[in-house]
Amino acid sequence: MQAEYKARREQLMEKIGTGTAVFRSAPMAVMHNDVEYVFRQDSDFFYLTGFNEPEAVAVLAPHHEEHQFILFVQPKDPEKEVWTGYRTGVEAAKEKYGADEAYPIAELDEKLPQYLINADRIYYHLGRDRDFNQTLLTHWQRLMMGYAKRGTGPIAIESTNPILHAMRLVKSPSELEMMRKAAAISVEAHNHARHFAQPGRNEYEVQAEIEHLFRLRGAIGPAYPSIVASGANACILHYIENNRQMQDNELLLIDAGCAYGYYNADITRTFPVGKKFTPEQKALYEIVLEAQLHAIAQVQPGNPYNLFHDTAVRVLVEGLVDLGILKGEIDQLIEEEKYKPYYMHRTGHWLGLDVHDVGVYKHGENWQTLQSGHIVTVEPGLYIGSNVKPAEEQPEPHERWRGIGIRIEDDVLVTPEGQEVLTAGVPKSVEEMER
Repeated sequence: MQAEYKARREQLMEKIGTGTAVFRSAPMAVMHNDVEYVFRQDSDFFYLTGFNEPEAVAVLAPHHEEHQFILFVQPKDPEKEVWTGYRTGVEAAKEKYGADEAYPIAELDEKLPQYLINADRIYYHLGRDRDFNQTLLTHWQRLMMGYAKRGTGPIAIESTNPILHAMRLVKSPSELEMMRKAAAISVEAHNHARHFAQPGRNEYEVQAEIEHLFRLRGAIGPAYPSIVASGANACILHYIENNRQMQDNELLLIDAGCAYGYYNADITRTFPVGKKFTPEQKALYEIVLEAQLHAIAQVQPGNPYNLFHDTAVRVLVEGLVDLGILKGEIDQLIEEEKYKPYYMHRTGHWLGLDVHDVGVYKHGENWQTLQSGHIVTVEPGLYIGSNVKPAEEQPEPHERWRGIGIRIEDDVLVTPEGQEVLTAGVPKSVEEMER
């Protein structure tokens, strides 16, 4: 992988020309008091370096005569390493991660200016680390104070996001290998959960089975808090309490995926807790499934990003009209978004190092064009909540529909010829969902 990290850095440096790019590692997050969460590196930082420790800064300075890739890291400290784990250290940062130069993080203020002074601009995304934001702004202001005398120096700060995130959108073969592995583990976990779930068991028992299998197969763990939502809980999009006992004649919605090597899967399936769908559950499920299949067919190179969402919405609206849950002319219902009480989210998102991965969806008024190497989720749903309020001039849904929530989600790779559903190993037909 080091060769790939190097190639990514070289690609970015080619794009920034005589600029200098600066990246800050993720901070350690505190769970409570002095107990910290498991460290998870900033995705941009990891994408460019593979370095997986906190308190680090990466600098890319293509114009510098000696050092184009510089790392500032925590030095070796045997006493602290006893408590918090081994550190790479300064010398090994050069050897293991290919840095042209490495320094202790404590020397950042002293050493950083030499990599900024001859740059025409600084590439840095002002993120959530306010202290480091201020550190970089202070260096920039100091350099600007001497600009009139030197005639050189960074005259602007520009976000790295437009350049780097466009790179991250297109997955390399090694990234696809990671994502296929994450998908395969998540597929196995979903299939196991479907057989394990039954009336009388609790949502958290299903969650435990899923996440046990994630770790058993070598994943880091869940890519996001697992959603195991039975009955009306499925109408809560980000339900994570997972503490209810499941009952017969209910549906169970599971939205769960693992992270493998920092790359993520994201799968949702909805199925009967007991043996069969009720007629109402089946009618809504078939609409969502049809919407998803039609949407997946629109994930093609050259298609605008919004096409698969618009396709899903039309199928959902047509289905709701057929059931009498919506009334009116299809195009007008879509234009006025009368479906929003029952389908309030988009049909998908980018997927990669982040679950909701980086990358723009629109360029002004023009939607991003799908291309080979993009990965999207395709996840239409319908949610007839117990207390849902219909849109203006729309009928109240009959009681028999209330409390039913359904979502079906797959991870779809755009290929040169069309698409590949990476998570196709989890069944989703009505017949396969029933027992």
